[in-house]
Amino acid sequence: MNWLDEVKWDANGLVPVIAQEQGSNDVLMFAWMNREALEKTAELGRAVYFSRSRNKLWFKGEESGHVQTVHEIRLDCDNDVVLLKVTQLGHEPGIACHTGRHSCFFSKYENGGWTVVEPVLKDPESIYK
Repeated sequence: MNWLDEVKWDANGLVPVIAQEQGSNDVLMFAWMNREALEKTAELGRAVYFSRSRNKLWFKGEESGHVQTVHEIRLDCDNDVVLLKVTQLGHEPGIACHTGRHSCFFSKYENGGWTVVEPVLKDPESIYK
């Protein structure tokens, strides 16, 4: 059996993916992969996702330069979630989010609302042209 056949793909042929920073173990982002994206990620050692909004492969960093080198690919116990252990590289190392922050999970629930708890490291206007 092909290793990709062991993944439980959803009805759209996608699997959810969590990118976790190697070393700090910070959760950087959540995305989706189709079969081709997961295969390319394993082949290249670089995160390749599937953009649902653009309906195409998304090589992380293709526009921003914020590339993710993949050290490990893990599959959860139900075979329906992928975890990538990555190093976030680029012009400004450590920026994974399109908002210019380290992590996409920068809002924290407290006192009945969402509070931004991570600073913008670089203005996204200067990242995406």
